[in-house]
This record gives sequence, structure tokens and C-alpha cells, in this order.
Amino acid sequence: MAPRTTRPVGTPTRGTTNPNRLRRMDRWIAAEHGPALRRADAPPVAVDLGYGAAPWTAVELLERLRRDADPRARVVGVEIDPARVAAARPYAREGLSFAHGGFEVPVDGPVSLIRAANVLRQYDEDQVREVWARLCGRLTAPDGLLVEGTCDEVGRRHVWVALGPEGPRTVTFATRLGSLERPSDLAERLPKALIHRNVPGEPVYDFLRDFDRAWAAAAPYASLGARQRWIATAAALDARWPLVDGRRRWRQGELTVRWEALAPRGWRGAGA
Repeated sequence: MAPRTTRPVGTPTRGTTNPNRLRRMDRWIAAEHGPALRRADAPPVAVDLGYGAAPWTAVELLERLRRDADPRARVVGVEIDPARVAAARPYAREGLSFAHGGFEVPVDGPVSLIRAANVLRQYDEDQVREVWARLCGRLTAPDGLLVEGTCDEVGRRHVWVALGPEGPRTVTFATRLGSLERPSDLAERLPKALIHRNVPGEPVYDFLRDFDRAWAAAAPYASLGARQRWIATAAALDARWPLVDGRRRWRQGELTVRWEALAPRGWRGAGA
């Protein structure tokens, strides 16, 4: 771990965590970022930032990356609460370690992936860009990835932003389809950069409105199952919104759209 002469950057989260909570996010990371991890000359390092009161998400991230992305992967769990770090250290093993720190990411060398789930919800919206910039500055270029977003307590509903060293790239909506009444149910899981922008006149509001309308129009597919209805909904949205995935991901209950299509009014430039 890199030596630190100043206090960690950030404030402790509530610490809420559950086993398997981030499975949808991990599945997407392994599928979409796996090729970049495998291209790395050295074993890629992933950071689970703000893993909470128990280390389950860091343990699971290592297992999933090694199984589905790159068997060389290493994971560092970073927590700003020193008591949580001490509690996690008995779970350390080859490829998995824990460090006391915050948004400065106290890890030596290049970082291929930072996952920050349910961390920024307690911050003000105007703090998000500064945090994103700090975290993106720790990523390897050009393939490094920051995944920042929010999910419910049991991991059935997620929304996250994917960022590269240059800034935000995409927004992904992911859900257990059987639990969904309408796509706008995901609005309560929008990341901090977007959750207060779900109001008339903002792009994310327009997107969720169109998402619900496409879902309603796809109601005849419900007899074939929620998955087929979701796929039909995504195909209809694709005609108007810049989706970047396809049926392979839609079948998983996911949908990914370019960041610039949902960026808040007044957002300037691509950088974080």
C-alpha cells in the first residue's frame, strides 16, 4: 500500500452490505471490461471502494473477475472506516487485500478498475464531478474503468455510470425483471449525478418517460415472459436513444445508453 501523510478523502458510508448484492454490476463488468483486463501486461488491480461493514462484495468481486474476466486479477478493498478494515483483514488471501483510505485510492501502481457502489448517495450533487475526476485520475489509460452507481439492499435494481480516464461514458440500468412493474421504478436507484435531475426538462426524465411508454407498448410480449417484453422495449428505445448494447445484454435485464444522452442540462464537456 502507498504511504499516506494526510487523512483519507471522504466520509464513512452507512456500511450497509449483503452477500451477492452487487452481482449484476459484477456480471456486467466481467462481460464488458474483461477484454481490457486481459490486455493488461501485469495482473490487473481492481478496487472495491467503500465496501462497507463486511467484506462480502470485495470477496465476490475477486471470485467473479478471476472466473469470468482474468484469472490474474487482484482486488483491494478500500474503506475509510479503520474498524471496517480491521474486521475485513481476516478475509485477506492471495489476490485480495484491504486498505484504509478514501477517494485518494491508496494503492501503489496502476489501477484497472474502481467500483464505487452506494458510496456517493450521501454526498451533494455538486461534489460528484470532483470525486469522479479524482477517481478517474487513478485509472490506467486508456482502458481503465470506474463504475459508480446505486442498487437496492438485495441487488435487484441497479443504475450505474461507467467512466474512463477521460470521464463518463455510459449509464446502465439493470434489474431482476420479475420484480419490475415499470422501468421508471429504477429512478429511485439513479446515481447521485442524475437522481435529482429526474424532473421535466431534463434528459433523464425524458428517457424514463420513453422507457415506460415503450414498456407499455410492449405489453403483448408479456405473455412470452418479462425478458421478451424487456427486449422488445429496448429495441423500440434504440430507435430514439443511443443505446450501446444489444440483445445479449438485454436478455440479462440490462440496458446501456450513452452518458451524453442523459447528462444533466448544463453539463459541459466529456470530462469528469
